[in-house]
Amino acid sequence: MPESRDTIRMRLKADEAELVNEYRGSKIKHIALNGECEAQGIPIENVNYYWFKSEKFSINVKGSPVSIQEMMDEFLVAIKEYAPVYPTIEYNPSSDGHLFVIDPADIHIGKLSSIVESGDEYNHDIAVKRVKEGVIGLVSKCNFNVEKILFIVGNDILHVDNAKNSTTAGTHQDTSAMWFDNFKTAQRLLTDCIEILMQIAPVHVQYDPSNHDYTNGFFLAQTIEAWFRNCESVTFNVSIAHRKYFVYGTNIIGTTHGDGAKESDLPLLMAHEASESWGDCKHRYFYIHHIHHKKSKDYMSVNVEALRSPSGTDSWHHRNGYVHAPKAVEGFVHHPVHGQVARLTHIF
Repeated sequence: MPESRDTIRMRLKADEAELVNEYRGSKIKHIALNGECEAQGIPIENVNYYWFKSEKFSINVKGSPVSIQEMMDEFLVAIKEYAPVYPTIEYNPSSDGHLFVIDPADIHIGKLSSIVESGDEYNHDIAVKRVKEGVIGLVSKCNFNVEKILFIVGNDILHVDNAKNSTTAGTHQDTSAMWFDNFKTAQRLLTDCIEILMQIAPVHVQYDPSNHDYTNGFFLAQTIEAWFRNCESVTFNVSIAHRKYFVYGTNIIGTTHGDGAKESDLPLLMAHEASESWGDCKHRYFYIHHIHHKKSKDYMSVNVEALRSPSGTDSWHHRNGYVHAPKAVEGFVHHPVHGQVARLTHIF
């Protein structure tokens, strides 16, 4: 008995599905692709998708998708394998030690500002120069005995979060370099800063996720932690948590980017999220970022302070009048008993 029309249609669909699955499942299996790549000198592993055309089909074939997280996991493994081994540093004991908080806020590596439009020149090279100058400037201004350094990173260190030159939420930005160049620039900058600071005292690196670079900023922090994995002088808290806390003597110091929870809610959040330390710490602080200008307010026992940024004024900020705030890198000195005893500013 001849096949019915429905049977034939089902068999053809099954054959088509088998072909599609074969070609889409592994481009290595496609003999025509192998031959064409070999003839044209194209590495087959560099082919992300291609068209296969025959008498029956015209198929757009995509390679097996690889998530960003999978790529980063492989990258982190590679970094850990090649992470340098830093020699142990013997620090001089101090009878009156202090915590030195250094917080280069909102660096925005890759931001483009034109002096013609906004009166302010800024790009990735200027960003690196300012941050290094700022960190070294703060160190030179500090006349206290420092036994510990809290180095705050993240907070829009990268200006964009993808290859489309936009923030995590998709807002387009003017940029001065490719996203991957900016990532490597930020990686070198943080490494250089940490290597400078660790000569003075042990360094604790604390990362704040942020709105411009929510994913790439997190990956950047992970690579820095992996790089210093063989260094006894540097410790890390680089989780994706939006608020983090550090305890030093009777000080509890919270950090967050500032684009999330309301400023007025931060003290109560600290009381809940760091409840074990809340009662033991008389001096309570929250350092926030995001707004690029100075702001400080006491909410009963918790001081919430927004930090200045070293980054330039781009087209959007100039057009909307968000201009003329001092550009700076800031630091704070905390005594284990008396709390914050000094604030230092390196203004550009």
